[in-house]
Amino acid sequence: MLRSPLLRSSIAAAVVCLALIPCALAAGRVPAAALAPAAAALENFTGEYTDPVEPDTPLSFYVQNGRLVSESDRSVPTELTQTGTTEFAMPGSRVTFRFIVDGGGRGISVVGSYEPEITYRRTGDPVRHLFHDYLRSEAMIPMRDGVKLHAVILKPADIAAPLPFLIQRTPYGVDSTTRASFFRMRPELARAGYIYVAEDIRGRFKSEGQFVMSRPMVDHHDPKAVDESTDSYDTVEWLLKNVAGNNGRAGLIGTSYPGFLAIEAGIDPHPAVKAISPQAPMIDVWMGDDFFHNGAFRQTYGYDYVYGLEASKESTEVTYGKDKSGKPRDGFDYFLERGSFAEDVKRSGSKMLPTWKLFLEHPAYDLVWSSRGVEHDLNTVAVPTLTVGGYYDQEDMYGPQIEYATLEPHDEKHDNFLVLGPWRHGSWSLSFRHLGNLDYGEPIGKEYRGQIEAKFFAHYLKDESGFDLEDTASFQTGSNTWKRYAHFPPKESEPTSLHLEGGGKLGWNDSPAPAKTIYVSDPANPVPYRRRPIQPTYSDGSQWFDWLTEDQRFVTSRPDLAVWKLPVLKKDLVVTGEVIADIFASTTGTDNDMVVKLIDEYPADHPDEKMRGYQLMTNQEIFRGRYLDSFAQGRPLRAGSVREYRFSLHGVDHVFKAGHTVMVEIQSTWFPLYDRNPQTFVPNIMTATPGDYKPATITIYSDPDHDSNLQMPLMNACDHIECF
Repeated sequence: MLRSPLLRSSIAAAVVCLALIPCALAAGRVPAAALAPAAAALENFTGEYTDPVEPDTPLSFYVQNGRLVSESDRSVPTELTQTGTTEFAMPGSRVTFRFIVDGGGRGISVVGSYEPEITYRRTGDPVRHLFHDYLRSEAMIPMRDGVKLHAVILKPADIAAPLPFLIQRTPYGVDSTTRASFFRMRPELARAGYIYVAEDIRGRFKSEGQFVMSRPMVDHHDPKAVDESTDSYDTVEWLLKNVAGNNGRAGLIGTSYPGFLAIEAGIDPHPAVKAISPQAPMIDVWMGDDFFHNGAFRQTYGYDYVYGLEASKESTEVTYGKDKSGKPRDGFDYFLERGSFAEDVKRSGSKMLPTWKLFLEHPAYDLVWSSRGVEHDLNTVAVPTLTVGGYYDQEDMYGPQIEYATLEPHDEKHDNFLVLGPWRHGSWSLSFRHLGNLDYGEPIGKEYRGQIEAKFFAHYLKDESGFDLEDTASFQTGSNTWKRYAHFPPKESEPTSLHLEGGGKLGWNDSPAPAKTIYVSDPANPVPYRRRPIQPTYSDGSQWFDWLTEDQRFVTSRPDLAVWKLPVLKKDLVVTGEVIADIFASTTGTDNDMVVKLIDEYPADHPDEKMRGYQLMTNQEIFRGRYLDSFAQGRPLRAGSVREYRFSLHGVDHVFKAGHTVMVEIQSTWFPLYDRNPQTFVPNIMTATPGDYKPATITIYSDPDHDSNLQMPLMNACDHIECF
C-alpha cells in the first residue's frame, strides 16, 4: 500500500513538491529587488532544458511579465525570483535553479537544488503547456449513516461544457490536493479536463467516523450497513446533486489502498459510475498482497505500515532508532534482536494498534481475512474496469492479477481490461525510462497514461473515440516492447515443465535421473531479502522501492540455499503468463518456508557494464509449509516426509535473451520482510519464543515420483539442440 505520494514522480514533480515547503531563501543571496533584471537579460536563460538520462519531462523557462517562469508538462507555471546573477528561487520554498552559461551569457544548462547531481542541458526553445484553471473548494459529504466525509473538489473554470467526475478516495489525506498536485500526479487526466474529487475515507484526517483497515464488505440489502462500496455510492450521489456543471457520469481511480477503494466502487456501483481503474489494488492482504503471502507474514511491512497509518488519525513516521555509533539502526538487526512479531509490538512503545492485534490473534486465513478478500465479491463486471499492475510491484503485485483473473470469466461485454509492465508500486505515474539498474529505452509510464489510461476515461466518461485496447497490454521485458493480447495469458502460451535436476542443472526432459539437493536453513542467520542496511519502509533514503530488481549475486553464493541453471541460451526464450512452482521437499523440522526465485542471469560481456553477470529476478514467491493442507489452519509437517509445494510465482512477460542463463533459486528464509519460520511447529509463529527457532536440513527431490519443476508459460518451444 502506498503510504504517501511517490517520492520522485518526475524531476519537475519534485520541484512542485518541494515548492510546498515554506522556508526563507538561503542567507547571503542578493536581494531580488537589488537585481531588477531587464527582460533582455532574462531571455538568456529561456529555453527547454532536458535531463539526458531521463529526457521525457524537460523543464521550460521563459519570460512573462518581466519575470522568469518555469514549467513542465507536470508542473504548473511558476514565477521565479532572481537571487544571484545566474540563480533563481521559487518563492516560499527551498528550491533554487542555478544556470551555467556560455561566454556570451547564454544559458546552456541548469541544475536544481532538489537533485544537484542532475544537469539539465538546453535542448531547444521553451515549450508552453495547457493548464486548466482549476478552482478549489471543500465539502463534508454525508453518508447514509450520518457520518460526513471530507472532500476537496477541483473544477476547471475555463471549460464551459458539462464534465464528468474523476474521483480518488484515500486514507492518506487530501488537504494538499490542488491544481498543481493534480497536474503533478496525473498530468494527462488533469489536462483532459474533469471535475476532480479527492476524498478522505471515514476515520482518516478530516473525515468523521472510525477507520477500519481493508474494511470488509457488508450485506448491501441492509440499508443502514456501510462499507467502502456504499461510501463511494453515497459520495457520487451527493456530488451529482450538489456540484453544478457535471455531465451525470463518474469514474474512480486510485493506486494501492486507493486502488482497493476504486474496485470497491465497482461492486454494486452507483448508476452514474461508468468506469473504474483500480491500480495496484490490495485485493487480498493475506493471500498475496501487503501483509501475508501464502501465510508467510511480512514482518517489516506489517510493522511499519500499520504503525504509520494507525498510530494517529494522520501519518506517523517510523524509526528503528540509532545504533551504538549513532547511525540509523539496520532493520535486519532490529527485527532479528526482537525475534517474534509479538516482541516487536511489545518493544514498539506504542499502544496495541487494531491491525497489529489482528496479526497476533489471526495468523491463519480465517473469517477476519477472508471477509477482507475482495476477490470473493467479484462476480460480475458491473462497470468497465481498467486494472493496472507492475511485474516489480514490491507491495501489491498479486492484487491486479487476481482481480483481472477473477473478473475475466464474467466479462460478457468485454469490459475487463488489464495493463501490466515492469513497474514498481505505482511507478506508471512516472515518466522514467529506468527502474533501478534496468533501462527500458522509453518512458513506458508516460506511454501507458497517454495511450491507454487517458483514452479509457475519455471514452467511457465523455464518449470520445480512441480507446482501442482489446483486453491486455503488457510491456514485455527483455525485448522491451509493448504487446497486446486478446487474453492474459495469451492462448499461444504453453505451460512447459522446467525440471530441477541433479548437480544444479535445469532441463526440459520429462524423466530426470533421481537426485537430491540439500541445504541447511538456520533462522539465527537468515537470508536477507535485499542488501543491508534495511531502512524503515517509507523513510528518507529507503531502498524498499526497487528491491525486486536488485542483483541477486549478493546472496547466491550462500550455503543455505540451492541454485539450478540451464546452459547458456543460443536463442531467445519467451515466457508469457503465470509461472507455477511445483517443488517436492522434506525438512528435518516440523515447519518450513519455501522461497522460489526465477532469475535471468546476464552474460559477463553484456554491453551495459553494470549489467554484466547481473542476476535479475523475474518471478519470486514464498509459501509457508504449515498451510500445505489448509490456509484456514496451520498443521505441523512430519519430519522427513516429502511434501509437494505447488504455488504461483505470478504472471510475467519476459524474454530470456540469447546469451543469458535461466536460473532457479530456492531458500527457506527471506528476512526481515518475512518473519522467520522457527522450523519447529508452534501454534502461532507471531508469539514464538527464542528457543523455538532451530536449524533444519531441507532436501529438494528430483525423480519420476517427485518431479520438482517450474511450469514455464512458453511462447516458443525450446529443445536442447536448438536452445543450447
